[in-house]
Amino acid sequence: MSEESTGGAPAPEADENRRQVLYWRLLARLFDPEEQASLESASLAVVEDIGLPSALLDPGASVDSVVQRHPELAPEFDGLMTPEPDEDGTRDRAAEVRRAALASKVLLNVFASGSGAVTAEQLARWQSDAGWLERALGCRPGELRGGQGGGVQRTGGGGGVSPTGTGGGGRTPDLGRLIPEIGPELGSIEAGLVKRMRLREVLADPALASRLTPSMSLIEQLLRDKDNLSGVALANAKALIRRYVDEVSQVLRSQVEKATVGDIDRSVPPKRVFRNLDLDRTIWKNLTNWSPEEERLYVDRLYYRHTSRKTTPQRLIVVVDQSGSMVDSMVNCTILASIFAGLPKVDVHLIAYDTQALDLTPWSHDPFETLLRTKLGGGTDGTVAMALAQPKIAEPRNTVVVWISDFYEWRTDELFDSMAAIHRSGAKFIPVGSVTSGGRGSVNPWFRERFKDLGTPVISGHIKKLVHELKTFLT
Repeated sequence: MSEESTGGAPAPEADENRRQVLYWRLLARLFDPEEQASLESASLAVVEDIGLPSALLDPGASVDSVVQRHPELAPEFDGLMTPEPDEDGTRDRAAEVRRAALASKVLLNVFASGSGAVTAEQLARWQSDAGWLERALGCRPGELRGGQGGGVQRTGGGGGVSPTGTGGGGRTPDLGRLIPEIGPELGSIEAGLVKRMRLREVLADPALASRLTPSMSLIEQLLRDKDNLSGVALANAKALIRRYVDEVSQVLRSQVEKATVGDIDRSVPPKRVFRNLDLDRTIWKNLTNWSPEEERLYVDRLYYRHTSRKTTPQRLIVVVDQSGSMVDSMVNCTILASIFAGLPKVDVHLIAYDTQALDLTPWSHDPFETLLRTKLGGGTDGTVAMALAQPKIAEPRNTVVVWISDFYEWRTDELFDSMAAIHRSGAKFIPVGSVTSGGRGSVNPWFRERFKDLGTPVISGHIKKLVHELKTFLT
């Protein structure tokens, strides 16, 4: 590590070499778990020279543990991998070396997931490290993996700083340009870890089950395996599903509540209660009663705000493909349906199908009970679901049909003709390929092109897209 003879600061070439050493070590450890002695010793010298703890190079140490010992590092992870450019356009090479050391730690912990059986503690540690990576990318923990993404705030123990504590406050980067499809890849790694875990044994032990953090990957595995569970294991599985449903419901409910709910209906007299009192208008209208001598305003009439809104009873029909590839969208949309079911004058119907169809409308208010009645996997025959959905469309102009599927169907022409008929009848038809935070989903190109030609393009991407579509129609 050469230094300039004049100022004692590292030359730009030295900082560049240091950064490359750290990244070469990262690549070496990602592709080969065995240590490369020369890279390890060089990286240790770099880390110590820039004043960072050597624990950053310990693959067995979680980011949480490092931050708990060195809490001053926590703020550096916020937007770590999406730094703002310097105002004068110059590069701070010393800062780049520091960011390389921190980024290498979180990337190695997340993407070097190892092999073999996984314990509940190891899964929880990986989920925490993935949260730190999402925080480094300027997002909220869980946001890229299709989780609740900033729904319930948690704080770390032992004086440390949890990855959900302060991250995601700044701008959200264009992750599709920055790192293509990183969200789905994180979800895929997490799903692999869940599959490698002896889940039934963990669920049978309340102490181990309590260490599990509910996530989409874990919920998918629980829904697949729920028929093989009983007793304590089944109770713990239900508790985890309930926790996840409640957390995601909180986030989606806040998005729905931001909607307007129709125009003000001024034909309905305002309720004369204090919360509706229009103080500004009351003062303005009574200014003629101002007494300069007494410096007092006499009010002879109170004015109230109109709060009644024009609403038309609407019917929401949600049809869900139960195939395993649609579990993320199915969970999100089932929860979303339950939220809209709680709105006034919205009549929600829920249908799930594979090769047979099941009307889940009686449980549409409770996504937990709905999910327990689903059965993942199997073939897909949308015509059986269509046979249940069509009779429910009594008033097409006041009906929206949300069809959630990858649209890999057995009877494509027959099903599409029925969907086109719903659209032509005046009902709002919304085909949904995937609505997740990760945004990856495979949709049958044959259906995608025909929906586009029909004027009802397939929605895929963030759940907010579907929330916006439904709010526009139902409110």
